[in-house]
Amino acid sequence: MKSFLLLSLLSVAIFAENNTSHTSSVEVNSSKMLMHKKALEAKQVKEQMAREAQYAKTQSFAQGDDYDLKSVEVNQKSLDNIPTIEPDYDFDMTDVYRDDI
Repeated sequence: MKSFLLLSLLSVAIFAENNTSHTSSVEVNSSKMLMHKKALEAKQVKEQMAREAQYAKTQSFAQGDDYDLKSVEVNQKSLDNIPTIEPDYDFDMTDVYRDDI
């Protein structure tokens, strides 16, 4: 009976020690996961800020504020030499459709 009681106490002590070490390892793992999550969030915030900076740069291009476009303007005098092409208003499409359908 003494050996059974001693064995029971020993198993309870081992179980309590394992349970405590398991709890501490869970706390360590959750701490690591929290640190990883914070690092991931910081990385995502940094990437989003880079995308927003790129968007701001693109918007300035679309608005043309940073560019001098005088060098690519068309000289209106050079357009006088180009002949005007008269539109063809013949929109008869009867030859396109088949009668046997």
